[in-house]
Amino acid sequence: GTEKVRFVERLIYNREQYLMFDSDVGHFVGYTARGEKCAQHFNSNPDYVERKRAAVDWFCRGWYKTVTPFGVER
Repeated sequence: GTEKVRFVERLIYNREQYLMFDSDVGHFVGYTARGEKCAQHFNSNPDYVERKRAAVDWFCRGWYKTVTPFGVER
């Protein structure tokens, strides 16, 4: 089902993850000095963060219903 679906966005540069958004956490987390600045910038915009939180509904669950018959049941 779709009750355990989550949206994760990882930003990686030069094979190093510097920023991540996880819908379970609900905000951006920085992993480097630059990532911390980016996280602070993105988290300061509540509309943007709310759109990312909502992505689990409109993106993940929407695609799950479309892809499941072709991938999970085979």
